[in-house]
Amino acid sequence: MITEEQVSIAVAKKLLEIKAVFLQPNDMFTWASGIKSPIYCDNRVTLSYPEIRMLIKESFVKLIKEKFSETNCIAGVATAGIPHAALIADAMKLPMIYIRSSSKDHGRTNQIEGKIPDNAKITVIEDLISTGGSSLKAIDALKDTDADVQGLAAIFTYNLPKAKANLDNYEFKGSKGMDYYTLSNYETLIQAALEDKYVSEEELTILKNWHSNLSV
Repeated sequence: MITEEQVSIAVAKKLLEIKAVFLQPNDMFTWASGIKSPIYCDNRVTLSYPEIRMLIKESFVKLIKEKFSETNCIAGVATAGIPHAALIADAMKLPMIYIRSSSKDHGRTNQIEGKIPDNAKITVIEDLISTGGSSLKAIDALKDTDADVQGLAAIFTYNLPKAKANLDNYEFKGSKGMDYYTLSNYETLIQAALEDKYVSEEELTILKNWHSNLSV
């Protein structure tokens, strides 16, 4: 049986292979937050590759069965979490909903789309965890429902300190801390990048130093 570490390495290698992740240790990206970063991740690219899409779907299904075994509904966070949530829900034969970043300004003004089942125990699907803010904003929308959130699952995380703090301190209906798991992560990816010669030893040092010196 494939281990969590093997899944993490396999997903990391595939993200690098299809250029869903870019590493530029000597020419930093600027994120929307203003943070200068040597990494940029666009997991939407995975949808164009059936083999990788299958790997991600099957890995998510295994994760949910092991970590959130009571799940009876899958929720995708708009927009990038929606297609993966649909694939997972189909594979597990479960209901699916999706959550907008905010309510629509027309029609029924829904923020949650789809029918939440009775006694819903929901796993929320994201493509990426950066600070965790957008994920938790989506989960906030479920507070006014009868649903219980089992946890959050994502393809990749930068492992930012702020994400851990936000998720560990989040309160949902009187319970503190949101359980979360990802298929792969920053540390695994940069090591895979070295092994597959996407970066040099010197560039790996820059990538490690950037992450260890983060304050966000």
